[in-house]
Amino acid sequence: MGIAGVPNRSGNDGSITRFGWKAQNKSLLIFSGEAYNVEMGITNELFPNERGYPPNPIPTSCLVNPTPEDRTIFDATRMDLVPSDVAAFANFMRFLDQPIPACTTNCSPPIQTGRMLFKAIGCANCHTPSMTTDKSEMADGLSQVPANLFSDLALHHMGGRLADGISQGNAGPDQFRTAPLWGLGQRVFFMHDGRSSNLIHAIQEHAGPGSESNRVIENFDQLSRQNKQNLILFLRSL
Repeated sequence: MGIAGVPNRSGNDGSITRFGWKAQNKSLLIFSGEAYNVEMGITNELFPNERGYPPNPIPTSCLVNPTPEDRTIFDATRMDLVPSDVAAFANFMRFLDQPIPACTTNCSPPIQTGRMLFKAIGCANCHTPSMTTDKSEMADGLSQVPANLFSDLALHHMGGRLADGISQGNAGPDQFRTAPLWGLGQRVFFMHDGRSSNLIHAIQEHAGPGSESNRVIENFDQLSRQNKQNLILFLRSL
């Protein structure tokens, strides 16, 4: 169907990266450090450089604070290391449970039909319903468990309509990691830039020149009005 996802890779060691809109980060720790630095302007041990200078009339004293602003601290009283906020935040994310869908068994007939259509028209070719985690050295509860994320964690060309002009790692301006759909029923805005609050519109935004989703969207457009509604009900149940 014209779908050919590829993994993003670290420019440092070539390992596969999976976190972020363009799968640009190889770990939740790096993901956290980048977010602290880029989104909040907090320098840290992974990203120690300031992202830019604040405009006037902010006092120049703001420019000379010690960096990194967030760091691991040695507690002499306990003879132990106190993790940085970035490390603590990464651990918090690691132990978050996956969203619980509205129904897993005994779903209504429209939702069951929507689940079948999701696979039949090709959505599941990228939004892989489930994967199994590898063995974890951190906790048994994270080892070899199903993750119902509805993503293949790979990069796909989404065409000019969705292109954001940003390249990260091996991901070009129109490439994005397949967004996980778990928890979709609890969201208000959709797409990487929150451009839509309407699921039908968000689905159709996948189509455009150079998009790998074009044939899937053609299949969606050919569904009856009722079957489109069944598909939306299924997505809202996630």
